[in-house]
Amino acid sequence: MSELSALLEIALRAAAIAGETIMPIYASPFEVERKADRTPVTEADRRAELAMREFFARETPGFGVLGEEYGETPGDGRHRWIIDPIDGTKSFIHRVPLFGTLVALERDGEPVVGVISCHAVGETVAAAAGLGARLNGEPCRVSRVASLDDATLTMTSFARTAARRPLGYRALVERCGLARAWGDCYGYLMVATGRAEIMLDPDMSIWDAAALQPVIREAGGGFSQWDGNPALGDSAVATNGLLHNEVIRLLASDLA
Repeated sequence: MSELSALLEIALRAAAIAGETIMPIYASPFEVERKADRTPVTEADRRAELAMREFFARETPGFGVLGEEYGETPGDGRHRWIIDPIDGTKSFIHRVPLFGTLVALERDGEPVVGVISCHAVGETVAAAAGLGARLNGEPCRVSRVASLDDATLTMTSFARTAARRPLGYRALVERCGLARAWGDCYGYLMVATGRAEIMLDPDMSIWDAAALQPVIREAGGGFSQWDGNPALGDSAVATNGLLHNEVIRLLASDLA
């Protein structure tokens, strides 16, 4: 087994540990708190991240860890786990099963391993640089749809997307065959497995995006910020690759 394959297995196990922590809470009554930025958080977010951190400390003791709930634990300077225990906390709170756990491994500043684990629907997509992407262990690829007329567009928020790029939003919605708000990590899983062609997010943090980049790219798709910059940033668009340039062009309608 190669080093990256072994690290991917560790990432998968970490995501599974998060799921083992999260799902019993999901099925029970729980309290919702507000963080300083007014975003919601639950005991499931916190307990899952702590469980993942304990696992990483045992399995990869020299690696750093950056998580949404507990910040940064420095490591060797080369390797860093980047985790979001529950991506889609609002869905989790409302018992909508489209939330998931995100796990990425960054090496020398580049995400090389990514896992999207949507526990409530029983689907996990995992990828590592040069090793392809797999859905529940089986190879997966983006779709071959080459026309926006036949494309499915999904996004985390219609309102926030429209507010950030009103002309681009309208152009995409009007051009695409289907537009839905299957948001957060589940939308990216849909693109990686060929069930949607475009996923948009107007607001991203590094723990939201780091796992998505290797998954989408290893599945054969395109992943960038809305301006086409391939580096991780404060927005994200994932496509099947064939439509990427056209999507970026339409998103730029507001900048013309």
